Amino acid sequence: MILETVRLSLREMTQEDYPALCRILQDPQVMYAYEHAFSDQEVQDWLDRQLERYARYGFGLWAVIEKLSGELIGQCGLTMQDWSGREVLEVGYLFRRDRWHRGFAAEAAIACKEYAFEKLQAPEVFSIIRENNFPSQRVALRNGMSVVGLFTKRYYDMDMPHLVFAAKKSWA
Repeated sequence: MILETVRLSLREMTQEDYPALCRILQDPQVMYAYEHAFSDQEVQDWLDRQLERYARYGFGLWAVIEKLSGELIGQCGLTMQDWSGREVLEVGYLFRRDRWHRGFAAEAAIACKEYAFEKLQAPEVFSIIRENNFPSQRVALRNGMSVVGLFTKRYYDMDMPHLVFAAKKSWA
């Protein structure tokens, strides 16, 4: 277990999580910010990327387990992302549609931000969110972040404007 909150446990994903990841990443409504649901291979590539991140950085997107049901209901964690020519530590999250609007994303994201500040001694964390992804923006705001930038990512031959949210560690 990497992190624990009142309702959630976060741990590294394993290959055994592939079916649960498919339920998230192959849902077109969950993946609307990516403009497409993932294929089987894209889900595997996503999982492989997390496993590589664990090996390289010691963190990545983690499996979010709902304590009450014992089910993998989402993923949330820390990744290194490029913004404005530098690598920044990002809090990212994706949850199953049937678990939306219950506060799980904010609960997990807040725990990940605290982990970044306390365990990794990061001075600042970011969330990079598509301009039209208002639910994720609300999570970032609940996570104490504010908008610090805007840029456009090119993905699947589309220009996608993204807002950059950030929170700084309080050293008090």
